[in-house]
Amino acid sequence: MNLQAMLQQDSAVAVLAEQAFDVPAREALLDRAMGQGRKKKSSEKLRRGRRPAKGLALVAKDADGVLLGTVRLWSVRLGEDGAQALLLGPLAVETSVKSAGIGSQLMRHALEAARQLGHGAILLVGDAPYYARFGFSAEKTGNLSMPGPYERERFLALELVDGWLDGASGTLKASGGKEKPALVARAA
Repeated sequence: MNLQAMLQQDSAVAVLAEQAFDVPAREALLDRAMGQGRKKKSSEKLRRGRRPAKGLALVAKDADGVLLGTVRLWSVRLGEDGAQALLLGPLAVETSVKSAGIGSQLMRHALEAARQLGHGAILLVGDAPYYARFGFSAEKTGNLSMPGPYERERFLALELVDGWLDGASGTLKASGGKEKPALVARAA
């Protein structure tokens, strides 16, 4: 399945590539879902001032075009001189449709897009029981760390290429493209 075909409607909800006009609705959703403290998380240190990895900023919308969910993946380096990987997050869904499978739909699309784009691994800080169903575990994150405080048991990884994380160690470093200054100020 090619990337364009993958970004088609699974049900009454369509998963689409995020567009610039989605930013205000996405930011409002993230504020509602995660609270104002979301910008102080360790993951945010790796995202601040950066663009999501190319082709890996997705939104879920209903038939009327209302944004119901979002997920983005970011380029990171595994330690000072380590391999490239992706950092997933945040994943958020409107509370009114939280049990409708939209988060799972976004995750399936994001994982498939990352595979098709040739990425080797995805890391995240999140709820282990939720992300385990997609293949994430803490098994390969033992020698890696996040910048700043985080809960070790919530630091999870999924290899898209077997062995990608073998020998990986150190603190994750932001490595993606930088945002244009006007976009950073508007999104903050």
